[in-house]
Amino acid sequence: MSGINLEQFRSSKKTEPFRSFMQQDIELFGSGLGDKKKERMYNELGILLSSGVDIKTALEMLEQEQSGKKDRLLVQEIREAVISGKSLSAAFRHSGKFSPYEFYSLEIGEETGKIVEVLDQMTTFFGKKVQQKRQVINAFSYPAIVMATAFGAVFFMLNYMVPMFGDVFKRFGGDLPDLTKMIMAFAEIFSANFPYLVIALLILVVVMITQRKQVWFRKLSSSMLLKTWVIGGMVDKIYMGRFCTSMALLMGARVPMIRAIELMEQMIGFYPVEEALASIKGMIMKGRSLHESMQEFPVFGKRMVSLVKVGEEVNQLEAMFSRMSQQYTDEVEYQTGLISSLLEPVMIIFLGLVVGIILVAMYLPLFELSLNFR
Repeated sequence: MSGINLEQFRSSKKTEPFRSFMQQDIELFGSGLGDKKKERMYNELGILLSSGVDIKTALEMLEQEQSGKKDRLLVQEIREAVISGKSLSAAFRHSGKFSPYEFYSLEIGEETGKIVEVLDQMTTFFGKKVQQKRQVINAFSYPAIVMATAFGAVFFMLNYMVPMFGDVFKRFGGDLPDLTKMIMAFAEIFSANFPYLVIALLILVVVMITQRKQVWFRKLSSSMLLKTWVIGGMVDKIYMGRFCTSMALLMGARVPMIRAIELMEQMIGFYPVEEALASIKGMIMKGRSLHESMQEFPVFGKRMVSLVKVGEEVNQLEAMFSRMSQQYTDEVEYQTGLISSLLEPVMIIFLGLVVGIILVAMYLPLFELSLNFR
């Protein structure tokens, strides 16, 4: 089996039903190995191992398949660690490119003999992240382009067109319409303060880059994000879906509740949820149930708390989290599509109004002059 071609494995797996379940995402900021690459790596490694290829040969084939130099070196490092006697989970941990959730799940798979099932679960998890990320990008890419175009057009008109018309109006003299005066005054203020605006923007970018991992910044940014109209609700659903997906996978791997909460705290990447999980872990250790602990924090909705309660009572937490994960995924998909369809005409109307008002303000004195000459 060691001579099996990797492309044959890929082709044979394309028709399997779980492939359609994989196409979903979320993490907006990644470090090290990207989510898409991780999805592909776990998928191909699972295909090879399920087909009877031994782990060393599978890693060698995976190394040869990598197109990027860094990715190839990473797989080579993992392969050499395995050859030297380390387990696959230990090799992943030693590389420093994978989260505790990943190498701990692999360790469970090795101990229980279900490494292929764990790799399939990891493929599903990162597939969801990739898909949701694509949904968010698709929803906001067009509005972002329109907004950038609008700001570019306004910048050009305020810095070049309005001053040019202002010089012409001064030569003719006379009183200008109120709208024209207002636009010209705004253009003068904008031109005078433009360097300061650029400096302020650069400072903001530097602060965001240097302080993005600090607690105060994460707390402030997440709070502002959740309070943002339209976007806040979608962000909340995205992270709740991520929480449910991860909990379903951990419960399915029979990870103890306390350990599962610890792993979620390390990997969730969203401050309000991380803060809540830190407290929930302490509450569970004191004897409280999961749903009783979760209901103390507004970040977990009443519906989720109620369903978790039912899952605990019937001992079906894995199934309950899996169903909630799919529900949040569907809601995010619907909401991103709705936002995209609504924002496009709104942005076009906004751009037309801004440019139209400036043009009317500039040409209005010319119309009045032409009427006075008649």
